[in-house]
Amino acid sequence: MRLLLVRHGETVWNSERRVQGGAKDTELSEAGRRQVARLAAVLRDEPLDLILCSPLQRAVRTAESINENHGATILTDNRLKEVDVGEFDGLSTVEMSTTFTELLLDWWKGGKERLPGGESFHELQERCWAVVCPYIEGRTLENLVVVSHYFVTLSIIFRALGLPLDMLVRFRMDPASISELEFGRFGPRLVRFNDRSYLSMRDVSGK
Repeated sequence: MRLLLVRHGETVWNSERRVQGGAKDTELSEAGRRQVARLAAVLRDEPLDLILCSPLQRAVRTAESINENHGATILTDNRLKEVDVGEFDGLSTVEMSTTFTELLLDWWKGGKERLPGGESFHELQERCWAVVCPYIEGRTLENLVVVSHYFVTLSIIFRALGLPLDMLVRFRMDPASISELEFGRFGPRLVRFNDRSYLSMRDVSGK
């Protein structure tokens, strides 16, 4: 089984470096819409059986763009929303006080502490894994796509590979990126990670 993990395209909050959690339903920016159009083109010939998607519009718009060339079923699931960042929502990472910055870094490294008014990375990981686990264990599909968010994507990768949560701070997940997990005879393997190489291609149509 192959699991493609796609992060939604850029939003205005992404470009402004604001903390963007699951409670805010922000839209794709103009740059984000261009990104997902390119993303859809590069995934046009990729086989896919089903798209699981966060219900937040930045993810839904990305999934719909991908699906224009496929006509697959898109299933939204609230458990694929981005982590609830509580009091951090909307704050600029540039303007944050040292106290909030340190708290965020501690949460990022450990995974078990809840953000003020929000949730822990461990809680996020449990709810996200519950969505994809039945498909992985059941092996009823060959090609599954999950369109979601920064921490959702990382949480699934970490759970599949058994990586400790204190390594989270060492990974980065860019908007409109593609990652891929393969589940086969050797167990789960990371085939690609945070791939946005297609954005530098002049023409992804093959013409």
